[in-house]
Amino acid sequence: MSSRDAIANLVYTYAERIDAGDFEGTAALFAHATFGQASGAVRRGAAEVLAAFRAAVRVHDGSPRTKHVTTNLIVDVDETAGTATARSYFTVFQQTGTLALQPILAGRYHDRFERADGAWRFTERRISLDLVGDLREHVPSRA
Repeated sequence: MSSRDAIANLVYTYAERIDAGDFEGTAALFAHATFGQASGAVRRGAAEVLAAFRAAVRVHDGSPRTKHVTTNLIVDVDETAGTATARSYFTVFQQTGTLALQPILAGRYHDRFERADGAWRFTERRISLDLVGDLREHVPSRA
Protein backbone atom coordinates (compact mmCIF):
# COMPACT_ATOMS: atom_id res chain seq x y z
CA MET A 1 0.00 0.00 0.00
CA SER A 2 1.32 3.45 -0.87
CA SER A 3 1.96 6.04 1.84
CA ARG A 4 -0.82 8.20 0.43
CA ASP A 5 -3.29 5.30 0.62
CA ALA A 6 -2.22 4.44 4.18
CA ILE A 7 -2.75 8.06 5.26
CA ALA A 8 -6.12 8.25 3.51
CA ASN A 9 -7.11 5.08 5.38
CA LEU A 10 -6.30 6.79 8.69
CA VAL A 11 -8.43 9.80 7.77
CA TYR A 12 -11.36 7.57 6.78
CA THR A 13 -10.91 5.25 9.78
CA TYR A 14 -11.52 8.23 12.06
CA ALA A 15 -14.93 8.81 10.44
CA GLU A 16 -15.85 5.12 10.54
CA ARG A 17 -14.96 4.69 14.22
CA ILE A 18 -16.60 7.84 15.52
CA ASP A 19 -19.82 7.15 13.63
CA ALA A 20 -19.89 3.65 15.13
CA GLY A 21 -19.61 5.14 18.62
CA ASP A 22 -16.17 3.54 19.03
CA PHE A 23 -14.70 6.42 21.00
CA GLU A 24 -11.89 4.23 22.38
CA GLY A 25 -10.85 3.20 18.87
CA THR A 26 -11.12 6.75 17.62
CA ALA A 27 -9.03 8.08 20.50
CA ALA A 28 -6.40 5.37 19.90
CA LEU A 29 -5.69 6.98 16.52
CA PHE A 30 -4.34 9.96 18.48
CA ALA A 31 -2.14 8.07 20.96
CA HIS A 32 0.91 9.97 19.64
CA ALA A 33 -0.87 13.14 18.57
CA THR A 34 -2.55 16.36 19.52
CA PHE A 35 -6.21 16.90 18.66
CA GLY A 36 -8.44 19.95 18.83
CA GLN A 37 -10.20 22.81 17.20
CA ALA A 38 -7.95 25.31 15.45
CA SER A 39 -9.06 28.02 17.88
CA GLY A 40 -9.76 25.93 20.98
CA ALA A 41 -8.38 23.52 23.53
CA VAL A 42 -5.83 20.95 22.43
CA ARG A 43 -5.92 17.39 23.73
CA ARG A 44 -2.79 15.23 23.86
CA GLY A 45 -2.83 11.47 23.60
CA ALA A 46 -5.57 8.87 23.58
CA ALA A 47 -6.78 9.35 27.17
CA GLU A 48 -7.40 13.09 26.77
CA VAL A 49 -9.04 12.64 23.36
CA LEU A 50 -11.28 9.88 24.73
CA ALA A 51 -12.38 12.08 27.66
CA ALA A 52 -13.17 14.91 25.22
CA PHE A 53 -15.34 12.66 23.02
CA ARG A 54 -17.22 11.26 26.01
CA ALA A 55 -17.92 14.78 27.30
CA ALA A 56 -18.81 16.37 23.97
CA VAL A 57 -20.73 13.76 21.94
CA ARG A 58 -24.18 12.45 22.80
CA VAL A 59 -24.76 8.74 22.18
CA HIS A 60 -28.10 7.28 21.04
CA ASP A 61 -28.39 3.49 21.41
CA GLY A 62 -24.61 3.02 21.21
CA SER A 63 -23.70 5.53 18.52
CA PRO A 64 -23.98 9.26 17.88
CA ARG A 65 -26.28 8.51 14.89
CA THR A 66 -23.93 10.46 12.62
CA LYS A 67 -22.20 10.01 9.29
CA HIS A 68 -18.94 11.90 8.80
CA VAL A 69 -18.39 12.42 5.08
CA THR A 70 -14.78 13.34 4.30
CA THR A 71 -14.02 14.87 0.90
CA ASN A 72 -11.43 16.90 -1.01
CA LEU A 73 -8.57 14.96 0.61
CA ILE A 74 -5.15 16.35 -0.33
CA VAL A 75 -2.12 14.43 0.99
CA ASP A 76 1.51 15.60 0.76
CA VAL A 77 4.13 13.02 1.72
CA ASP A 78 7.85 13.48 2.39
CA GLU A 79 9.02 9.87 2.09
CA THR A 80 12.61 10.73 3.07
CA ALA A 81 11.63 12.48 6.30
CA GLY A 82 8.80 10.04 7.05
CA THR A 83 6.31 12.86 7.52
CA ALA A 84 3.13 13.94 5.77
CA THR A 85 0.34 16.49 5.90
CA ALA A 86 -3.26 16.29 4.74
CA ARG A 87 -6.16 18.67 4.29
CA SER A 88 -9.77 17.66 3.82
CA TYR A 89 -13.34 18.83 4.16
CA PHE A 90 -15.92 17.13 6.35
CA THR A 91 -19.68 17.24 6.62
CA VAL A 92 -21.44 15.55 9.53
CA PHE A 93 -25.00 14.32 9.01
CA GLN A 94 -27.21 13.19 11.87
CA GLN A 95 -30.58 11.55 12.27
CA THR A 96 -32.22 10.50 15.55
CA GLY A 97 -35.72 9.59 16.66
CA THR A 98 -36.49 13.28 17.09
CA LEU A 99 -34.20 14.87 14.49
CA ALA A 100 -34.74 14.46 10.75
CA LEU A 101 -31.69 13.59 8.65
CA GLN A 102 -29.70 16.78 8.17
CA PRO A 103 -26.19 18.21 8.09
CA ILE A 104 -25.18 19.46 11.53
CA LEU A 105 -21.51 20.43 11.00
CA ALA A 106 -19.15 21.21 8.15
CA GLY A 107 -15.52 22.22 8.22
CA ARG A 108 -11.93 21.28 7.53
CA TYR A 109 -9.34 18.92 8.93
CA HIS A 110 -5.64 19.86 8.91
CA ASP A 111 -3.61 16.77 9.76
CA ARG A 112 0.03 15.84 10.30
CA PHE A 113 1.46 12.33 10.26
CA GLU A 114 4.71 10.48 10.88
CA ARG A 115 5.94 7.06 9.91
CA ALA A 116 7.00 5.00 12.94
CA ASP A 117 8.12 1.38 12.74
CA GLY A 118 6.99 1.29 9.11
CA ALA A 119 3.41 2.46 9.79
CA TRP A 120 1.82 5.89 9.44
CA ARG A 121 0.15 7.54 12.44
CA PHE A 122 -1.40 10.88 13.32
CA THR A 123 0.75 13.47 15.07
CA GLU A 124 -1.79 16.30 14.88
CA ARG A 125 -5.38 17.00 13.90
CA ARG A 126 -6.73 20.56 13.87
CA ILE A 127 -10.41 21.03 13.15
CA SER A 128 -11.87 24.23 11.73
CA LEU A 129 -15.64 24.54 11.98
CA ASP A 130 -17.07 26.51 9.08
CA LEU A 131 -20.80 25.78 9.36
CA VAL A 132 -22.77 24.78 12.47
CA GLY A 133 -26.34 23.53 12.37
CA ASP A 134 -28.74 21.99 14.88
CA LEU A 135 -26.58 20.31 17.55
CA ARG A 136 -29.28 19.60 20.16
CA GLU A 137 -29.09 15.83 19.51
CA HIS A 138 -25.30 15.78 19.12
CA VAL A 139 -23.96 17.64 22.15
CA PRO A 140 -25.01 16.50 25.64
CA SER A 141 -27.20 18.99 27.47
CA ARG A 142 -25.47 20.96 30.19
CA ALA A 143 -28.40 20.93 32.62
